[in-house]
Amino acid sequence: MTLVIHTSPDRPTRQCGECTLCCKLLPVRSLGKGAGERCNHQSHARGCKVYARLTSVSPECRLWSCRWLVNDDAGDLRRPDRSHYVLDVMPDFVTHDDGEIRTAVPVIQVWVDPAHRDAYRDPALRAYLDRRGAEGYAALIRYSDTEGFALFPPAMTPDGSWREVKSNSVGPTHTVDDVVRALSGRLPSGGSAS
Repeated sequence: MTLVIHTSPDRPTRQCGECTLCCKLLPVRSLGKGAGERCNHQSHARGCKVYARLTSVSPECRLWSCRWLVNDDAGDLRRPDRSHYVLDVMPDFVTHDDGEIRTAVPVIQVWVDPAHRDAYRDPALRAYLDRRGAEGYAALIRYSDTEGFALFPPAMTPDGSWREVKSNSVGPTHTVDDVVRALSGRLPSGGSAS
């Protein structure tokens, strides 16, 4: 599989090359594949064995690209198979509950290879997340569908430090409808990645 994303002339074109980390780390609900599970259609030497047919098998894979590939303000990051994390282009949110007010906080999802649990400490990733923090985005560091934590960059914390917030209720990614409702001020009633 060779996926090529064509970008503007001032940004170089990026290719997946030998990288297939998204095939391992991200969930693909239409294929029954959970986060952190190697996909049954993945071939070590060739990439995806069914990618050419995925419009009928799984449109999720054909429509999705990681932030590194899209080069969306991620030019200083290494390719996912070298950095051991994948930045999801799909936004999500965490729910902050201070006892009085529930607030949806938009997050960048960072899927980290469980074999490299500290990969989220990469200085280039921290710089990227700090820039996004200034825009109001925290990070959701995910190891699986159920294991992860919220990471708030200095721009979002009162003391200007990195803050990791663990929770017992990290769940699967929200649906697109949940994300739209939450980020427009209407939190969904069920399930959260808080």
